[in-house]
Amino acid sequence: MRELIVHPTIKIKDKRKLKVKVLINSGCTNTTIARKTVEEKEIPTKLLPKPFNVYNLDRSRNGEKVIREFVPLEINSNRHIKQIDVVVSKIKKTDLFLGHD
Repeated sequence: MRELIVHPTIKIKDKRKLKVKVLINSGCTNTTIARKTVEEKEIPTKLLPKPFNVYNLDRSRNGEKVIREFVPLEINSNRHIKQIDVVVSKIKKTDLFLGHD
C-alpha cells in the first residue's frame, strides 16, 4: 500500500487555524486525530453519542481501546475545503489519519 503525507490547514471550532501533518491512504476507516495533537494544541473535543471499539490494521486492539471523543473541524488543502468530524485516538508519526469516511 502506498502512503501520501500532506500538510493542510485545519480550522477548529474556536476559529484557530493549525497546520497539521496528514497521512492519506492509511487504511483507517474513520478520519482520526492524534490524542497528543489534541492535548498539545488544546483542541476542544465533544463526546460521541455512541462510543465504539478501535482496532489497528493487524486487528490488534489500539491503545485507546474505545473511541469516546471527536473534534468537528474544517480541512483546507489547496483550496479544497471539507467539514468533517474526526475521532480522537492514539496514533503515531502524524497528526491526522485521513480515513474512508
